[in-house]
Amino acid sequence: MRILVCIKQVPASSRVEVDPVTGVLKRDGADAKMNPYDLFALETAFSLREICGGEVTVLTMGPPQAQAIIREAYAMGADKGILLSDRAFAGADVLATAYAISCGAKSSGPYDLILCGKQTTDGDTAQVGSEIAEVLGLPSLANVLSLAPDTDGALAVTMDMGDSVLNASVKLPCLISVDKDICQPRLPSYIKKKATADREITVLGFSDLESADKNRCGLGGSPTQVGRIFPPEKNDSREMWEGSDAELADRMLKKLTEEKFI
Repeated sequence: MRILVCIKQVPASSRVEVDPVTGVLKRDGADAKMNPYDLFALETAFSLREICGGEVTVLTMGPPQAQAIIREAYAMGADKGILLSDRAFAGADVLATAYAISCGAKSSGPYDLILCGKQTTDGDTAQVGSEIAEVLGLPSLANVLSLAPDTDGALAVTMDMGDSVLNASVKLPCLISVDKDICQPRLPSYIKKKATADREITVLGFSDLESADKNRCGLGGSPTQVGRIFPPEKNDSREMWEGSDAELADRMLKKLTEEKFI
């Protein structure tokens, strides 16, 4: 089974810079990590490979520093890694991102199964997986809690529907977005990290993608634009009060009233 896992590098903290012109995050040089939800998709892929055989390829889109999460995926057990990196992809919204990743999947595939994490911790839209499936014309399932091989080249899945759990069977090829309750991700292996230190990472630019439309990529190809984005505000101010219990209680009441908490 050929499995593609879509992963993403996200900010490692809330201290991020925002481009004042485009309104998008400045990712170059910022502290980053693999999107936590993608770890569950990776572990799901490894479990399927152990049962069905085959190989696991990871694909991410971002600046050159995003190769770090491909190296991390190698240390966990991934076989191949692909980085989509080109200024033409910069500033993409969820639809333009899904389109570029779909083109990357077409150019490096075909795949029997595409796995995504439920969402990312920077955008939190939970839309990209389903949009990739739409562009590729694949059936897709989201909020998947369990997954196992079924008969006749299909997968048996369990999905969280909010107020109920649904069991279904889906034929390959397909795209599945997994929930964090599906498994416990393994830790990267130091032995695998050393063994894969020189393993090639395939870097694809816009010109390497088959039949890609530049008008559907990057900021210019994004039908939605961010009106305003900003890092969370921090309020570290504090006051030290002294007095009797009655005085402190009265002061607290006045403070809460002034701040309109009560």
